[in-house]
Amino acid sequence: MTTYNYTRHRNRTEKVGENMTEENMAKAAPKYDWEQRPNDRRRWLALLLVCAAQLMIVLDGTIVNVALPAIQDSLGFSGAGLSWVVNAYLLTFGGFLLLGGRAGDLFGRRRVFAFGLALFTFASLLCGLAGSQGLLVAARALQGVGGAIIAPAALSIIITSFKDPGERARAMGVWAFVVSGGASVGVLLGGVLTQTLSWSWIFLVNLPIGLAALALCRPLLDPDPKPDTSGGFDLPGALLVTSSLVAAVYAIVGATNNPPTVTALLLLLAGALMVAFAAVERRTAAPLVPPGVFASSRNLTVSNVVMALAVVGMVGWFFFSALYLQRVLGYDSLATGLAYLPATVALGAISQGPAARAVNRFGIRPMIVVGMGLMVLGLLLFARAPVGGSFLVDVLPGMLVLGVGAAFAFMAVILASTSGVPQGEAGLASGLVNTSQQMGGALGLAALAAVAGGYTERIAGSLSAVAALNSGYHAAFVVGAGCVVLGALIAATLLRPPKDSGPE
Repeated sequence: MTTYNYTRHRNRTEKVGENMTEENMAKAAPKYDWEQRPNDRRRWLALLLVCAAQLMIVLDGTIVNVALPAIQDSLGFSGAGLSWVVNAYLLTFGGFLLLGGRAGDLFGRRRVFAFGLALFTFASLLCGLAGSQGLLVAARALQGVGGAIIAPAALSIIITSFKDPGERARAMGVWAFVVSGGASVGVLLGGVLTQTLSWSWIFLVNLPIGLAALALCRPLLDPDPKPDTSGGFDLPGALLVTSSLVAAVYAIVGATNNPPTVTALLLLLAGALMVAFAAVERRTAAPLVPPGVFASSRNLTVSNVVMALAVVGMVGWFFFSALYLQRVLGYDSLATGLAYLPATVALGAISQGPAARAVNRFGIRPMIVVGMGLMVLGLLLFARAPVGGSFLVDVLPGMLVLGVGAAFAFMAVILASTSGVPQGEAGLASGLVNTSQQMGGALGLAALAAVAGGYTERIAGSLSAVAALNSGYHAAFVVGAGCVVLGALIAATLLRPPKDSGPE
């Protein structure tokens, strides 16, 4: 230790004089590595904390799908109405995501992260105790708001806590593993909890995680500076865009039951609210979506459209394949959760390395087309799954093909969304493509649920109840595949290959 101090501070010693003692040099020296380790451990524990919070959000995106039939039986949802259990979460999550990111910048990351955790945990309790359709849907919407507050704050905490590029890469690797692995945990945990306890526990399981995370926020996360709201806070914009999407989804979901006039009025209301949102964004001091951001980057516009179309197929597959396994093949909740493991494990494993290497080697645009092509194939395989199907022949192939394709497609689309975007707008671009992902899922699922319900009702008299139900699912898979095909064509024809993405 003495030799290290003397060598490192020899020049300082010569300037001060020969009589400077080793004791004085030790006082002048910086703290040693082992003295910094407690703070280092704190940063990595903070990473685990925010990853635990993110895991709750990811779980809620998949854990519900396995329990949908049980929820339908318990609360009496209709086929189209059941989609609101998923859509309520997607709509508010996507609608408030950009606002959540802005809140973290203005009010402090720890403060906003803790508030989002408390809101999400409370909403999970309401979901678990819900005894009616309305209360469950409202609580799911509140969950979405909490998730939209947590997600950007958590990611900001990671970025600001790990400034060294190597450490940040390791931290983001842990984050990515939680995001991709959470889907696998969700489908399995959803099956286990629904089968052994009840569907309520897929929400109540968030309580111990949320309360423990809340207790650890103050000791593990850095304190916030004084809130600075001088830049503005675009709450009206968030409310307008979310209200517009809710009106559009409600119009689509109720299209088969509501009179055409009601559907048309709801769609006009959705359009008017979106126009009002655009007007607010042009005038507010701190817009959620700055005017002209899409015009400044063609790839950003194209990738958002492609993402929304790809998610229609992905969310539709998750929703209707769960119903197919349980309503048609007669799987229980646990068997359904186990059935999803191969696809989600494949998606998570490929996302961890092979997808990034493939994009670097072959380019963004080709991998989007290839990945979405595999997704189409997987959806079409499900569109032919018969009433008396088997897992190995009629379920597993489609799941694996779709999971592999989604891993390549989504990685490439996210990279495309930030290519050509100025560095100062990279965070905004990432938030926009995430928002389009949630919005595409909500609107797409509403449309597919209406297609499935309408087709089932139309042929109900000519087939058995199970066969008619399965035919409705087939129609939804085909329409979802068509959306993915459209997304692949848009990417192939309109996406500009970035110079640093490899051969095109």
